[in-house]
Amino acid sequence: MGATIAKLIKVTEKCLLAIIASLTVLATGEEVVKIYMAMSVQLADLLLLFIYTEVLGMIGIFFVSNRIPITVPIFIAMTAISRLIVLQGKEMDMSFLLFEAGAILTLAMAVLVVRFKPNKTYNYQTEGEK
Repeated sequence: MGATIAKLIKVTEKCLLAIIASLTVLATGEEVVKIYMAMSVQLADLLLLFIYTEVLGMIGIFFVSNRIPITVPIFIAMTAISRLIVLQGKEMDMSFLLFEAGAILTLAMAVLVVRFKPNKTYNYQTEGEK
């Protein structure tokens, strides 16, 4: 019974990821058409396309390895905050800009902490008692 439920969850997860990937490709196409119709490419448009690319890459990594590296969602968050700053423009309150820049810095430091973890692995108690 437990194995059946686990398999059902796994299949549901793969189906949802396929739906997310399909909708991301659709959104990318819509954005490219919007850029083409406007005959103008803005930095915010490029950042949005980059976010779509990162989402597709994250889904691809998950389909291959069944794992999502923690850094990929962090990079997506950093890109999204950068896009928000660009969209808000010069009219925004400078304190918000400082908070958003601080959020990007905090996320960047989180990536550094995750990337430079020690190579030494630790065993759980049950693994060492075999």
